[in-house]
Amino acid sequence: RKLYLDTPVFNSRTRRHAEPWDIVLLVDQSGSMVNSVIHSAVMAACLWQLPGMRTRLVAFDTSVVELTADVSDPVELLMKVQLGGGTDIAKAVAYAQSCVANPARTIVVLVSDFYEGGSGYELVRRVKALAESGARVLGLAALDSAAEPAYDREMAARLVNAGAQIGAMTPGQLAAWLAEKVRG
Repeated sequence: RKLYLDTPVFNSRTRRHAEPWDIVLLVDQSGSMVNSVIHSAVMAACLWQLPGMRTRLVAFDTSVVELTADVSDPVELLMKVQLGGGTDIAKAVAYAQSCVANPARTIVVLVSDFYEGGSGYELVRRVKALAESGARVLGLAALDSAAEPAYDREMAARLVNAGAQIGAMTPGQLAAWLAEKVRG
């Protein structure tokens, strides 16, 4: 009348905590983004501090500025930080590449009008390298003050061919789109 167990198996009732996703949020602050500054700031705010995500906020024009340590309110910060000037998207993407620790759990979100003032070839090459590493590269196209897409469609198409996914959407559509990309 004794019970012997050869191989005990235990199932925990607690849920395992999944490793968080890393989001590197690149926000174009060049002169061509003036009409889209509010849209960019709101998009950044939507992505800031999502549950289960570690987010970095980076503003760029021809310079790249890491803002993560200074963020309490992304909208307020981005409205203050207006850099203006030219655009070097490839430089910003290079910075994002340096931030990637686990490509399979990283999303690089580029909020831009995709008018590259630097090397278009370098931008496409870097986006392709990120996508091939396993990181997800999402481009959020600029919207003008009337919420109409205002971006370089040719460069956006080149980035899609390199492995990025580009969307022109309002902040209300962003959450569903991002959830779809995280799952897929």
